[in-house]
Amino acid sequence: MKVILKQDIPNLGDAGEVKNVADGYARNYLIPKKLVIPFNESSKKALEHQKRLIEIKKQKRKKIVQEIAKSYESLGTIEVAVRVGAKNKLFGSVTNAMIAKIIEEKTGKPIDRRKIQLNEPIKQLGEYKIKIHLSEEVTIPLVVKVVPHPDSKIEETTENTQPTENQ
Repeated sequence: MKVILKQDIPNLGDAGEVKNVADGYARNYLIPKKLVIPFNESSKKALEHQKRLIEIKKQKRKKIVQEIAKSYESLGTIEVAVRVGAKNKLFGSVTNAMIAKIIEEKTGKPIDRRKIQLNEPIKQLGEYKIKIHLSEEVTIPLVVKVVPHPDSKIEETTENTQPTENQ
């Protein structure tokens, strides 16, 4: 059975495409969930209409992503304060979720943690370059500066001190 996809369906195709699927799959799953329209001569107009709607949605999404990108680009560098122990070692690591929370606090716009790409796990103090991948066309570079939290108690360890025996 030929059908017109109304939206992107994983492992099948993108919205607006005409696909040939099994009759049972179309009748029992795709059509009841309103994911597709059966393809016939009268549905050609629906196909053209669907393609126009998809194009309009893409334009709207692109505009929204560009606005969000501007607000994230204005950050430039963000600071992440983490608890550290002896020799400035971090307890754990800096995660995408921590970075996303700080970005959301600073911009007031929510961000999905999965859109933040770390080159490597952040387990030490310093500056790291990361990327925020908002869409296929828009990737924003950002610098994350990892600094010790003010409440961190940095312990100085002296390796050469050994207890002496006084007799």
